[in-house]
Amino acid sequence: MRRETQNILLVLLGGALLKISFSGLYLRYVQKSLLPLLIAAGVTMIGLALFAIIRDIRRGKAADDGHEHSHSSRSTWLMLLPVLAVFLISPPALGGDVVNSAADTNQTQRSRNLLGELPSGDVIPLSMTEFVTRTAWDESGTLDGRRVKLTGFLLRADGDTYVARLAISCCAADARPLKVRVTGDVPALPDEQWVEVTGKVVPKSANEKNSWVPSFTVESFTPVAEPVEPYES
Repeated sequence: MRRETQNILLVLLGGALLKISFSGLYLRYVQKSLLPLLIAAGVTMIGLALFAIIRDIRRGKAADDGHEHSHSSRSTWLMLLPVLAVFLISPPALGGDVVNSAADTNQTQRSRNLLGELPSGDVIPLSMTEFVTRTAWDESGTLDGRRVKLTGFLLRADGDTYVARLAISCCAADARPLKVRVTGDVPALPDEQWVEVTGKVVPKSANEKNSWVPSFTVESFTPVAEPVEPYES
């Protein structure tokens, strides 16, 4: 592949990284804390490509790498695929298919020292991570009788309805599912519709047999837009 083509691909790759960084699309793939690294990588790619282009122009030649093996050309063109995916497709965040296909659900940290006191108030907003962790490992039952608000997407499986969310440690590749079985008056909303639900946990409903999935008696359902940060960390 010609050097000019390689440099253009490098510019496009760097541009794709900067596009998802400044548009917020990167949150579909990695944690918010990795934004500086994405921007640095994009700027570096573009900088290297521009340096190579300027160097070739100054040398007064159009460098031709036609002597390279054919498999090298094919592998270089493969670099264009993620660029096309970002600019033309913009893949969505992971959703219900990942939750349903996961072998284990509600993989929480078994460390009770992470559980502090719950705030006061009539309704307590909690992350899915904290909610399922408390239902699984907090033997003191601090959630019993407390009204809680959760945010996630609807998921139906085997006749049950769940509110689910995905949590990541670094990027979408290590996503782990979190879900809560909801009972009560469930409206006819489509799967993967994001909702805010308010209600109370069913005490002792999370156990090893049901993969630590608690039951949640719903008092209200409110459809909402997908959060800017769809994953929890």
